Order: sequence, then C-alpha cells, then structure tokens
Amino acid sequence: MKDISRNLTMLFDFYELTMGNGYFKCGYADKIVYFDLYYRDNPDNGGFAVAAGLEQIIEYVKDLKFDADDIAYLRTKGYFDEEFLSYLSTFRFTGDIWAVPEGTVVFPGEPLITVRARAIEAQFIETYLLLMVNHQSLIATKAARITRAAKGRVVSEFGSRRAQGADAAILGARAAYIGGCNSTACAISDQVYGVPATGTMAHSWVQMFDDEYTAFKTYCEIYPNNATLLIDTYNVLKSGIPNAIRAFNEVLKPLGITKCGVRLDSGDITYLTKKMRKMLDDAGWTECKIIVSNSLDEYIIRELIRQGAEVDGFGVGERLITAKSHPVFGAVYKLCAVEDEMGNIIPKIKISENVGKITTPHFKKIYRLRGRDTGKAEADLICLHDETVDDTQPIEIFDPEYTWKRKTLENYTAEELLVPIFKNGELVYELPTLEEIRAHHKREIDGMWEEVKRFTNPHNYYVDLSQKLWDIKNDLLTKSRNGKSAK
Repeated sequence: MKDISRNLTMLFDFYELTMGNGYFKCGYADKIVYFDLYYRDNPDNGGFAVAAGLEQIIEYVKDLKFDADDIAYLRTKGYFDEEFLSYLSTFRFTGDIWAVPEGTVVFPGEPLITVRARAIEAQFIETYLLLMVNHQSLIATKAARITRAAKGRVVSEFGSRRAQGADAAILGARAAYIGGCNSTACAISDQVYGVPATGTMAHSWVQMFDDEYTAFKTYCEIYPNNATLLIDTYNVLKSGIPNAIRAFNEVLKPLGITKCGVRLDSGDITYLTKKMRKMLDDAGWTECKIIVSNSLDEYIIRELIRQGAEVDGFGVGERLITAKSHPVFGAVYKLCAVEDEMGNIIPKIKISENVGKITTPHFKKIYRLRGRDTGKAEADLICLHDETVDDTQPIEIFDPEYTWKRKTLENYTAEELLVPIFKNGELVYELPTLEEIRAHHKREIDGMWEEVKRFTNPHNYYVDLSQKLWDIKNDLLTKSRNGKSAK
C-alpha cells in the first residue's frame, strides 16, 4: 500500500485529472485562470463564519508533486496520454494565491481564497483547498458560537473519540482553539500544533478501586496540583462530592493547595451544580472549580447560565467536533476569470436557476469598512482587483440584490482582507503562530456588532459589490438572457 502520510497530491477528485488531461491535449495547460473559494450560507443560520485551514493548505501546495507510484497508478487507468503523464512527473504549483488570514470573521459570497494559476494547477488543488476550508472553518465557527455562549468561562474541546477520523480529531482541535476554546483533550493536537491538552480521569479510574474515596485520594496523591475529580460514577450528592471533599481535606489541605476541581458528566446540571457549590463552599473549598460535560452545545450552555448553574468550565465533545447541528460548511470553488493571449482578464460567470448559485465574475479584492470612531465593521465591499478605496472620502455602498438600498459611509477605515500567500509558486506569507491566529480571531470577534453575533435572527451583515463590479456582473447576466455568450 502506498504511504500517503507526506504526499497528498493525489487527494483530489478524479475529474480534475480528466480535465487536466483534456486541458493538456487542447493546448490549455498554460492558460492562466482565476478561481474563487467562497461559501454561500452561514452555519446554524448564524451571522458570520470564521476562516480556518490556511496553514495546512500552504503545506500542501508547497509539497505538490507526483511521484513514480502516482504516475504508475495513473497509467493503469488507461485514460491519460504519455505526454500528460510526463508533464505530471515534473509538476509543481507555480501560480499565485491570496487568502484571508485564519481567524478572520467572514461572510457568504466573499472570496476566502483566490487562485491565479495555469489551468491544470488551479484545477488540481480544488479538492484539498475545499477540504481544509470546509472542515476547519466549520469547527472554528462552531467553537466561536460555543465560547460566546459560555460568557468567559473555560471551554475545552472533548470530541476526539466522536470525530470522523484521525485528521478530523487532530485538526478539529486546532480549529476549535482558533475559534476560542481554551484547550483540548486530544494529546497529539498539543504535540503537533500546540493546542493545550488537558484531562484527568474517566469513570473507569473510579471503578478500578475498591471504593470511590480511595480512587479520589489516590488521584490527589499522584496529581496534587491537578486534582479534578469525576464525581458522578455512583451518586453525585451522596457520595461523589462528600468523598471529593474528604480527599481534598486529607491530601491537598496539608500541602496548602487550594486549587482543585470536580467534573460532572450526567444528571440535571443546573440543580446538581447549585447543590455542589454550596457543599464545597460550606466545606471551605470556595476555589474548587466545577466543570461540566455531557452532549453540550451553545444553546444548552446558554440555558444553563440563564438558569443560574454554578459552572466554571465546560467540556464540549461531539456537538463541537462534528458541528452536529450543521455538519457541512458548503464552500465552493468557482472559475471567475481567464486571461487571453495579451494578458487581458476576461470575466466568467456561472448562471443558475438558483439565484444563490450565480457566481460573481472577475479577479477581485475585498475591503472591510469599519467605523473609525467605534472600530466596528459596518460592511464588506468586493471590488475589482485594481480598484482602491480612499477612506478619507465618503463612499456609497449598496445591496447587490436590492440596489435601491444604499448608504453613504463617512469617518471609516478600509482594510483589505485578502493577503498574498504564494507568488509565482513561492511562499511570500509569514505563517503566524497558533496563538497569534487565536488573538487575531478575538480582535475580529470584538470588532463585530453584537447584533451580528446573535444566535437567533442575527443582523444581516452587508457584503456589497462596487459599482464597477456590479455593472460587469449585470452585463454578463443581461447578455445571457439575450442568448449571447456570458463572458
């Protein structure tokens, strides 16, 4: 079996190969094309999403190559000319890529990644780009919702054993950390990416000993500085908390240690945590943290807090790592322009009976417009690549679907969202650390109005088109209606 642990070049849809071979035979192999990667709808009917997955895309593009085993496999399929296989043997990515940095708050319809490259190169990377963006952006977005619901309380990602495969567990923990989670239960995500790994015990630890108290006392003796006890193996209030308090008193108190915790994984969380808090406080363990888990999500967490549950932290598993309530991010990768022999950019559009699937043509850039006095984002503006926004002058923006809805912005700043990643196949982007990505995400969240961040009926954040770009799109649509080529 081929070892794919390092080279994932063949991780693409087979039609990308058949099209690549076709482009090669038609003389289109070196034709310069432009693709946009974007998504259509926010997960969970939310107000925004969080971009993630760029670091893995960078590593993938840097390593793109077909080895001898790949070429031999393709030859067995009987589809591909020898000239094309010879071309693949020296293949590498030589194009340009722009992307929004990881952790950025993003919205439907705007390019998260733009690729300018030879046709075959741009086509080959489609599947992996979508795979990484779709998965990690989905989990980062879910994490952002869950951590906001927690209102500053600690949230740990607990979902490795429920993830759809090893990569989903490892990279899901990374994405959850970007989205605001404080830690993960997944040790390898700490080892590889630096996501802080935490954990103490399972019910099996308690069951292993002759009695619950001995299990707790032994754990406190081994890990006095990290004593968090799982107290619902038998009975939370009658044995779990009393035995935890006894173990804390006999082991931790003589050592002068007041930092400890208990975890609840079942039952009526609001009722039990209120009782637990009183019992712990009455025993003098006011600094003991109460952690809860058990199929939590943003809505359950929000309700627990509203009901007055005494909770210091949450462990969130399957509903985070699988984004159970909305398990598909739905990003797409669409051709938006080609270059002719003279280097002129020719816009391309895809038209559909489903209005949401009509693409926005041309090579583009995005500006985020923020109030200079508030620092809050007011709208995003998608422009042609060579347009600039002078934020010293007022600007009129309008809804691209309801064009009579117009607004003039003054006293604002304009920030370009897409940054260069690859130029002529060479990496020109300095990868931030995971902590820097996480900090960037926090600034992005803080820069959004509360109305946009609502879980239910969030404010519709405007992603507008410049007048020039709207005119080009409308002209292509008009030509299509009149039976002319939309190009």
